[in-house]
Formats: sequence, structure tokens, C-alpha cells
Amino acid sequence: MRGFNVIWASVLIMLSMTSYGNENLLAIQHEWAEINYSELEGDDKVDALLALADKAESLVKQAPEGAEGYIWLGIVQSTTAGAKGGLGALKYAKAAKKSFEKALRLDETALQGSAMTSLGVLYHKVPGWPIGFGSDKKAEMLLTKSLSLNSDGIDPNFFYAEYLFDEREYDKALKYLAKAQAAAPRPDRPLADKGRRKEVEQLKQKVLAKMN
Repeated sequence: MRGFNVIWASVLIMLSMTSYGNENLLAIQHEWAEINYSELEGDDKVDALLALADKAESLVKQAPEGAEGYIWLGIVQSTTAGAKGGLGALKYAKAAKKSFEKALRLDETALQGSAMTSLGVLYHKVPGWPIGFGSDKKAEMLLTKSLSLNSDGIDPNFFYAEYLFDEREYDKALKYLAKAQAAAPRPDRPLADKGRRKEVEQLKQKVLAKMN
């Protein structure tokens, strides 16, 4: 089971919100990308994310039956866990878990199953008992189920490939990385696509290095 010394940015799911026509959620998404890919570090990054989490929580209160709001609240909380690091991250990881679970109860297909993907990554990254709630068995179940809803998406393919890499299933990891690289660009998410494609290439090189 992986500890908290992982690249928590990988927990984050970068999705297009345009089809939902929700300008407030789109604003949350854009601000998240700006913070996540900025040069902010340490307490400065944590503070920026906590402020954004407050905005996301306000949107959830305005639309408590909308799964999309809970998904993005969970994403911001997951990012905060990464910025915080160490055992202090567990508080935010648990909050993100609750947000994703709420989204799944409302609509597990929302944003092409991204709550499943996000929760699956949390289960994969967080340490298991007695420290945390991590479980590779639950992680694989959620990640593969999310792929059934968004088989060509860059994010579910990347995150499943990352899981397979950690499980030393390198041939299979390359297969899903290839699908991630072939994913269609998201015109309204150039910064997100740029960051994710860079991560895909970095992971591919790590996989190839293990296979040589």
C-alpha cells in the first residue's frame, strides 16, 4: 500500500464541465487548475485550496442534489491532502472520500463516472489500516468500473495504468497509457490536458525503464 509520499496531484480528475452549462462549477475547475499547476507550495498552496474548498462547499449547499458539485469538492479536498502531506493529509483525504461517496449515491454516472475514478485513486494512494482506509482491491474495482463508463477518456486510462504500474503489471500499463495518449483533446481544458499528457509520458518512461 502506498503512503502519503506520492504525487497527490494524480488523485485529481480533470474533466470538462461545459456540457453541464454550470458557470460556477466551471469557475471552480479553472481556479483549481491555476492553483494546481502554479508554483505555489507549502502553506501558500494549502491556503489557496482551502479558500477554493469553501467556494465548492457553497455550491454544494446551493445544489445539494447535484453530484457534479460533490465531485469537484472532493477533487479540491484531495488536492489539499496532497499539498498538506504527511499524516495531516488524512483529514482531507477522508473528507474527499465522503464527497465522492455522496456523489456516487446521487449519480454514479455523473461526469462520466469520475467519482468512481477519484475514489478508486484515493483507495489506491491512501495507506491501509490502521493508518488509513486504503484498499487495492476496492481501488481496482472502482477504476475498472469507471473505465466501463469512459473507456476512451484520458483520466481513467491514466489512473488505471498508474495502478497497474504499482502492481508491476507493466505490459497492461502500457496498453492503457496508449489509450490515454490517444484520447481526444478537451478544448476548454488546455492547461489540464497539458498537465495530464505530461504525466502520461512520464509514467510511460517509468514503465519502459522497468521493462528494460
